[in-house]
Amino acid sequence: MSGFLRGRRARITPDQAGLPGDGRARRVPGLRREEAARLAGVSTEYYTRLEQGRAGNPSPEVVEALARALRLDAAEREHLADLLARPGATRRTGPVAPQRVRPGLYRLLRTLDHVPAFVIGRRTDVLAANRLARAVLTDFDALPATRRNLARYYLLDPEAQERTGDWEQIAAETVAMLRLDAGRFPDDPRLADLVGELTLRCPRFTEWWNDHRVLRRTHGAKTYHHPLVGELHFAYESLQLPGDADQSLCVYTVEPGSPSERALELLGSWTAPATEPAR
Repeated sequence: MSGFLRGRRARITPDQAGLPGDGRARRVPGLRREEAARLAGVSTEYYTRLEQGRAGNPSPEVVEALARALRLDAAEREHLADLLARPGATRRTGPVAPQRVRPGLYRLLRTLDHVPAFVIGRRTDVLAANRLARAVLTDFDALPATRRNLARYYLLDPEAQERTGDWEQIAAETVAMLRLDAGRFPDDPRLADLVGELTLRCPRFTEWWNDHRVLRRTHGAKTYHHPLVGELHFAYESLQLPGDADQSLCVYTVEPGSPSERALELLGSWTAPATEPAR
């Protein structure tokens, strides 16, 4: 809690917040606690208790006032609400049930055989992936089920650093996705194990994790350098799936008539099996 709120305070200057200068030297960047409290309409003492996690369960109005004062985006607002929720109320505690992909989604992935597409779940687990997704990234189906994970791929697989354009940005964003899940599922043992593994094996992970950035990926662009067909430029859309709010369908598309489209067609022809195995 304290790391997240301190980090959000630090990125806003008094000028940006419309606060007058007081002539005092600032030992830390961004807003002071009393300034954040003033913007949120609460006392400095109460804000301090909030930042230290000692304020109980604040009302939705207080959460919204904090979000406005600190200029939080939608994912950050969701994360703040999760961090401030009282255990046993809206905060999700206890064992996290395994996720399953329904048969209709497997069929949908097969119909999207001309573009990479995959289903991602909690803690960035890759729950299902079509043939081109496995060809562009890595063959998740060849891994044990418990190792099929996007964060583990980007941060620990040496091939991912070679294939992924702007690897550092993509890796940091993936850590931010894990941070969002950590607020929603604070007692998920598999997430705790994953964070521990990444801490030990990825030199940059601790830096990104301690930044307390959170992200819900919705759309954007990615570039991959494939050893067979060269550079592939994608636009991606991440769509939250009905029936399970913790599953998203991620689809990579290419510009029609572009070199990436021709390269993807070539990759598809090279990797096409004689028959696609039924699930």
